[in-house]
Amino acid sequence: MTTQQQTRSDSDESPDAEVWRSRPPADRTTRSAGACAARRVWRLRSGTAKKHTKNTLTQRIQRRLAHVLVATCLLVGSAVARADAVTDWNAIMETTAATATPDPFLRIRSAAITQLAVFEAVNSIVGDYEPYLGKVTAAPGASPEAAAIAAAHRALVGLHPDQAATLDAKRGASLAAVVDGQAKTDGIAVGEAAALAVLAERANDGSLDDTPYTPGTEPGEYRPTPPDFTPAFRPGLGQVTPFAIESGAQFRLAPPPALGSRRYARDYNEVKKVGDVSSSERPPDRADVARFYAVTNPVPLLYNPAARQASQAQGKTLAQNARIFALLNVAIFDAAVAVFDTKYFYNYWRPVTAIHLGDRDGNRRTDADVTWATFVPTPPFPSYPSGHAGFGGAARRVLERMFGPDGHSITLANPLVPDVVLHYTSWKQITDDVDDARIFGGVHYRFDQEEGARQGRQVGKYVLRHCLRPLHRQIRTCAAPRHTALVTVSDD
Repeated sequence: MTTQQQTRSDSDESPDAEVWRSRPPADRTTRSAGACAARRVWRLRSGTAKKHTKNTLTQRIQRRLAHVLVATCLLVGSAVARADAVTDWNAIMETTAATATPDPFLRIRSAAITQLAVFEAVNSIVGDYEPYLGKVTAAPGASPEAAAIAAAHRALVGLHPDQAATLDAKRGASLAAVVDGQAKTDGIAVGEAAALAVLAERANDGSLDDTPYTPGTEPGEYRPTPPDFTPAFRPGLGQVTPFAIESGAQFRLAPPPALGSRRYARDYNEVKKVGDVSSSERPPDRADVARFYAVTNPVPLLYNPAARQASQAQGKTLAQNARIFALLNVAIFDAAVAVFDTKYFYNYWRPVTAIHLGDRDGNRRTDADVTWATFVPTPPFPSYPSGHAGFGGAARRVLERMFGPDGHSITLANPLVPDVVLHYTSWKQITDDVDDARIFGGVHYRFDQEEGARQGRQVGKYVLRHCLRPLHRQIRTCAAPRHTALVTVSDD
């Protein structure tokens, strides 16, 4: 099969882009991304979407659920050569989490815990950054490579004990590359201690709590969606303890547009037009990204591989990588908590429900269509705001700070959609495609994407301002409850 390659250019890039690209790599990692350009909006206003029955959607959802674990494990990029222990075990973390659980939230949690354990272990040795917990003391000369390996292994075994045999083998292979001696022994001890400390910190974070939920019945209220009417997913996720932000409600968004508003009608009619399963208004490249991101889990299996490619291209150090992947996954996790707090607070209906009941919303600009069906499966939770947009907004804020906004070479592919290979040179291009994917897929309104991205950016900004900062003075640790850590002050 011929591979269709899609290359997106950023004609509306930040005014700082040329200055950024002209800087040496060391300078690129120490300044923020600058102003963001106005996002390109795909909005088609004319024509009528074709109607189509939805009798094939159940099979598509079943195939997606059956294969998504394999697909996300096989998400690949252009840079596959070995980088260091941190990035190697970041990839192992992805595979482990995807194999161990189909729950996307538990995968995010695994990523954040594992990467924080790795950071805490490495940083306790190198001492470049503010610690997360500040509870681990390293022996002089301990190996940071051994610490990273041991921390990732111990965290993953603690989270997914059924994967212990595979993880033990990978641990042995990784540690074989570290020279034997006291430094290695001490590094392993540091890694084990860091992982146990982070696991203990998260032991009662509410991730496994059951929360009662009653679906809505009034216009505008979420209720399970066709074709299989799956019960609402994790209605209590917004109450889970975050890693960095104070609570899920800290960045709760303003209410979604009123059903009678022009904005609601505008975005309703857009998704109705371009998101229908048989729409003739959906450009082929937007159909491709909709298919790709419907089966390519962004939490955390999109932004971690992309970050590894950027890290390798820029030659980041072990300590830098430990911090980057901890910040990235903490930001995504906390964005998930914030997004789901807002989702279940407003309990807003999905486009498929709204379009089927368009004659009940009190808006003369919206017409019902009971035969309308989405191009990709609708996730089983409220629409506003978009989780994909929230995760992407948080990830983009971190990645732009760590690597710069553009000038990259990121390639994403997925064997479930072998005819689509996506190439990106900026983080904005990725989040723009993710936004379009959810609208042209028929599962989100434009305002879901815009507000979700804004919320995610707020979370990412908060994480960067408060966590794992370069250590120039004695400062507080990031973990709640906030407390002052006894740390060694850097002379840098």
